[in-house]
Amino acid sequence: MTPTLVFDIETVPDTAGLRRILGLASDMPDAEVAELAFARRREKTGSDFLPLHVQRVIAIGCLFRDAEGVRVRCLGQPGDPEGRIVQDFFRVIERYTPQLVSWNGSGFDLQVLHYRGLVHGVQAPRYWDQGDDDREFKWNNYLSRYHQRHLDLMDQLALFNGRANAPLDELARLCGFPGKLGMDGSQVWPAFREGRIGEIRDYCETDVANTWLVFCRFQLMRGHWTPEQYRQETALLRTMLERHEGAHWRSFLAQWDEGEGEGAT
Repeated sequence: MTPTLVFDIETVPDTAGLRRILGLASDMPDAEVAELAFARRREKTGSDFLPLHVQRVIAIGCLFRDAEGVRVRCLGQPGDPEGRIVQDFFRVIERYTPQLVSWNGSGFDLQVLHYRGLVHGVQAPRYWDQGDDDREFKWNNYLSRYHQRHLDLMDQLALFNGRANAPLDELARLCGFPGKLGMDGSQVWPAFREGRIGEIRDYCETDVANTWLVFCRFQLMRGHWTPEQYRQETALLRTMLERHEGAHWRSFLAQWDEGEGEGAT
């Protein structure tokens, strides 16, 4: 079977980079640098959402499904340098050439990874191939929006129309899946400042689990899987999570049990 890699990233302001870009003093505290950047962004756009190139990757959650089973984890260890985490992600692609699956990956996650990979000198020849090294990639590569080697579920379900985009949390819950637990993207920066990197990584892992479950439902809907295959895949994830000791997975499974009758096939 072709391996599948479901991924999601979490980011915080690149305060070191912002100091250079904005010409700020090197001893200016990170919190003040970020607040200044937020304020300037609000003044310019009405939103404090920072440009993608100044978002620092602190976690990459991955769910990997292959012939050996399904595994969920964040790459690297808490506190690993950003460049190492980003390189680890592209190294998985280099080794396995998996089907990539994301929720808004083409509108956020991959764009951030492009910029941050460039900043850190990351190498990713397989990912960037458009047919020069492998002829098959001319017709199906990771970069083209309408190709399937990277499937952005949010973009696909909305028929590539941003006005029809839906939040992962709400769609997952409508399908009877757990949805987001513990925090959301807006809470990552405060949690990071408080040193709660473990909680951020847990949150990122549950996001990829939700994305995988929605992908399973999508595979059923478009006829790539039979109802029995769908049940087997969701049961496989449940069995794997039941073996984990993390509190976030106990909460995830409890929420899944509560929603199971809603939207279930």
